[in-house]
Amino acid sequence: MRELDATTAKFAAQLDSLLAWDLSVDSEIDTQVANIIKRVRTKGDAELLALTHQFDRVDAAKVADLEIRQDEMADAWAALSGSAQQALQTAADRIRRFHERQREDSWSYVDELGCELGQKIQPLDRVGVYVPGGRAAYPSSVLMTLIPAKVAGVKEIIVVSPTPGGERNTMVLAALHLAGADRVFAVGGAQAVAALAYGTDCVPRVDKIVGPGNAYVAAAKKQVFGQVGIDMIAGPSEVLVIADGTSDVEWAVLDLFSQAEHDASAQAILLSTDRTFLAQAKDRIAQLLPQMERAEIIEKSLQDRGALIYCEDRRQALEVANKIAAEHLELAVADPAPWVNGLRHAGAIFIGPYTGETFGDYMAGPSHVLPTFGTARFASPLGVYDFQKRSSIVGMSREAAQALSAPTDLLARSEGLEAHALAARVRGKNPQQ
Repeated sequence: MRELDATTAKFAAQLDSLLAWDLSVDSEIDTQVANIIKRVRTKGDAELLALTHQFDRVDAAKVADLEIRQDEMADAWAALSGSAQQALQTAADRIRRFHERQREDSWSYVDELGCELGQKIQPLDRVGVYVPGGRAAYPSSVLMTLIPAKVAGVKEIIVVSPTPGGERNTMVLAALHLAGADRVFAVGGAQAVAALAYGTDCVPRVDKIVGPGNAYVAAAKKQVFGQVGIDMIAGPSEVLVIADGTSDVEWAVLDLFSQAEHDASAQAILLSTDRTFLAQAKDRIAQLLPQMERAEIIEKSLQDRGALIYCEDRRQALEVANKIAAEHLELAVADPAPWVNGLRHAGAIFIGPYTGETFGDYMAGPSHVLPTFGTARFASPLGVYDFQKRSSIVGMSREAAQALSAPTDLLARSEGLEAHALAARVRGKNPQQ
C-alpha cells in the first residue's frame, strides 16, 4: 500500500500515478466487446444463446427458456426467512422514500408577450437494468436501480442478470419480486447489453440501460450509447476515507476493506491530517487482513491501488479530495460541516464516523450506483431523473410572433439561413388569427 505525503514536491505526480488506469486493458476489452455486440446485433437470439453457453455455461433451446417467470420470483420471496424479508423490505422502503423526493413535475408559465413556455417531464417507456451476478450476488443493486425507475413511472423494466452454471440466487429473485421487475432474463455480459440495445426476437429493445457491471459490461454500454441512453460508465469501486485522528482507526480500516473486497481493481484510500493515525492504520491493516475471508482480493487491491496519504491541514486535504473525486467519500472527522462545505467532487458523501459507507450500499436510501474514475467532477448518482426525459413547451401568441419576428429574422440571416428568416418574417407581417 503506497504511503504518500501531500506536502512533498513529488506528490502531484504520485497522485496522478495512483489514480491512473491501464488503458491498454480497456482497448483489448473494447475489441472483444465490439465483436460480441456485432454478433448479437446481426444474429439475435441464436448468438445470445451461444454466448450465454460460452461465458455462463448455461444451455437453453431458446432465449425464452432463459426468462425467469414471475411465479419463480414470488416463490423466492415466500421462501425467505422473516428476517431476510424484513431486511429487504426495510431497504426498499428507505430507498423509495428518498427517491420520491427527487421526482420532478412539469411546469409552464406565460411571459410578458403572451408566450406559453415550459417543460413537460415524462418517464421513459422501457428501461433495461443490468444486475451483476457471478462471483457475488447483489440483491441490493436490484433495489437501488429498479426502485428509482418505478418511482419515476417507467412503464416497463427489463432486467438482465447472469447466472453462471445456471444457479439462480434466491435473494436476488426475491428482490426482483419486491422491486416489481416486469421481465427478467438470465443472461449477462456484453451480450446482454447488446440484446437490450438492439433487441432480439425475445428480448425487447429498451430506451436506456442502467446498472453496474464488470469491465465488459461497461465497455458494452459505452459502445451502444447513442443507440440507447445509459446512466454512466462505471468502473471498480472506490472509497476515500478522510480522518482527522479523532475517530476509531479500526472503523476506518474496515471501511477501506469493504471497498477493496469487491474487486482487486477497487481503490481504497485513507487521507489524514494526523501522521500518528496513518501509522496506526497501517499497523491495523496488517493485523486484520489475515482474518478477512476475501484477504487475497483485499491485499491485491490495497497493494495495486490503495494509499495512505498525509495532508498538513484541511485546506490541503480538501484540495486532494477534490482532485480524486471519489465514488464514496467518508468524513470521519470531529466537525464535518466545514469539510462538507469545501467538497466539490464526490459521488456520495458520508458524514461523521458512524456513517460507514456500507450503510450507503444497503440501507441509507440514496442509490448506490455512483460515478467512478473521477467522473464525480461532472456526473451524479443514479436517481429518478435518470428515468425521466424533458420536452420543452413553446406556445407563441400573436403579439409574441409580431414582437419577436424582426430579431429572429436578423439572427437567422446572420447565419445564412434564409428559410428560417422568412418563416419568422411572414408571421410578423401577417400573423394568423
